[in-house]
Amino acid sequence: MKTSTIHVPSPLSLWTTVRSFGAFNVACSFAALWAFVKILRALRWRLKTTQLRGPPRTSFIYGVLRDLASSQDSAAMYEHWATEYGVVYMIPSIFGRPKVVLCDPRAIAHFYARETWTYVQTPFSLALLEGSIGRGILWSQGEAHRRQRKALTPAFSNAAIRKLTSVFYDSAYKVKGAWDTAIESSKDGDTVIEVQNWMNHISLDTIGVAGFSHDFGSLDGKRASVTEVFDTFGNNQQASAANRVFILLASEFPIIAKIPTKRTNLFKKLSVTMGDISNDLLIRSRREKDLNVSERDEEKSIIGLLIKSEGQDAELHMSEEEVVAQMKVLLLAGYETTSISLTWALIELSRNPDVQTRLREELFAFGADPTYDQLKANLAYLDAVVHEVLRLHPPVGEFTRLAAADDVIPLSEPVRMVSGEMTDSVSIAKGTLITISAAAINRSLAIWGPDAKEFKPDRWLSEDGISGKAKEVQGHRHLLTFVDGPRTCLGKDFAIAEFKTVLLVLVKNFVFEMRDGLDTPIEVARGILSRPRVVGEDGIGVPLRVRQYE
Repeated sequence: MKTSTIHVPSPLSLWTTVRSFGAFNVACSFAALWAFVKILRALRWRLKTTQLRGPPRTSFIYGVLRDLASSQDSAAMYEHWATEYGVVYMIPSIFGRPKVVLCDPRAIAHFYARETWTYVQTPFSLALLEGSIGRGILWSQGEAHRRQRKALTPAFSNAAIRKLTSVFYDSAYKVKGAWDTAIESSKDGDTVIEVQNWMNHISLDTIGVAGFSHDFGSLDGKRASVTEVFDTFGNNQQASAANRVFILLASEFPIIAKIPTKRTNLFKKLSVTMGDISNDLLIRSRREKDLNVSERDEEKSIIGLLIKSEGQDAELHMSEEEVVAQMKVLLLAGYETTSISLTWALIELSRNPDVQTRLREELFAFGADPTYDQLKANLAYLDAVVHEVLRLHPPVGEFTRLAAADDVIPLSEPVRMVSGEMTDSVSIAKGTLITISAAAINRSLAIWGPDAKEFKPDRWLSEDGISGKAKEVQGHRHLLTFVDGPRTCLGKDFAIAEFKTVLLVLVKNFVFEMRDGLDTPIEVARGILSRPRVVGEDGIGVPLRVRQYE
């Protein structure tokens, strides 16, 4: 019986064939194949996705993304388009690729309920996160995200945070001591303090002690390597036009993010620096665990839980790479988010002296520094001020995700399609980009009412202070500041407790005013996250006039 053999060409013969065919023809063939695949995907997308109305592109290359990136208030742009085109609409992005924007509470709730599974990080986000903080909880998706989150959850329980309240107070009182010294050495009884850097250092030292039992000492004037890298971002906040273009193109072609630029080099330096610190802290903590130093409490701390998860027999095992990535995430979050919120709080209290006075009266009427449970249950006006700051100034303003599967998103009200017909649901094809502007939803006139743009803590103090539409938003206290669903911010309660503790100590002891008067203009400066800055100041300067309260 004859058997046939299949001849496998050698690489040399393949190369000879390619050469005989011609490099140009081969390139053309690949280009044609790429174009054919793109056309097939575009046709499938058009057939599977509801065609929605939206703004026309202002640029052939960038769609409307360059307008959004250069705007001081992109949330207002999203809100304007929602008013014109409906609660769900499309915007053109790079080379006209459509993005679906959700401004409807029911649609947003549906989206967040399916995040990490149906809706996932974009390739650009994954590349950026992996390059800067590694494959931690922000990078992971699906089952890996669930496993990592479950392993970290005990560190952010009420019981765990209750034990950390003293750490929050220690940081706040360190600042009080430093500011008292500065004011007492001033001839005028007050002094101008650049508050944003102080808030950064409060947050960094707090997460160092609370999370890793390590004092970075930035409030004592020590210059740790991590603070130097973070401050470099702070002093290079204003993104150039070229840098914005680079980021926009990289969002569509992630490989561009590999090109070395000043900004990508900064992110690499940030990753290396945080990695070195995280490894040092891990080594020290493992050594202490081996010596059985407070092992019972250590297992409930952040660093203790991370070390425990490394064990091969751990139910929720994390690799060393994942452990270091979690530490980077916590360092970054500790430096950025709470410090931004505290800075905005001091700005709003300086702009609204009546609110500042009323808050101080509540704090003095309460008496001694409250415990963690009292912070949660009492001091209603402090709670209102904190949540109004979080509503108006979310540290992360918007999110974009990629549909990993076809889906149908329900709406709370119908929208008009391109065809002119109305629909009460939107079909989404795999590969569709979805954007939600948390800032736009938090400040929407349609959702929060006619006073949505105002700093008005009183809205949180009465049943009718929050409109019916706002109550449909299914985030923490009807806000998207901490997002929602499986990716709800794990450190939410930690951040709010720290926010309240630091703010109450500062407001009880100092009076804050805008250095140049109530109408001092504030702009948004872009760094790792967007930060406030007084117009005309360098870096992230927010100079306030501060005097002791007597």
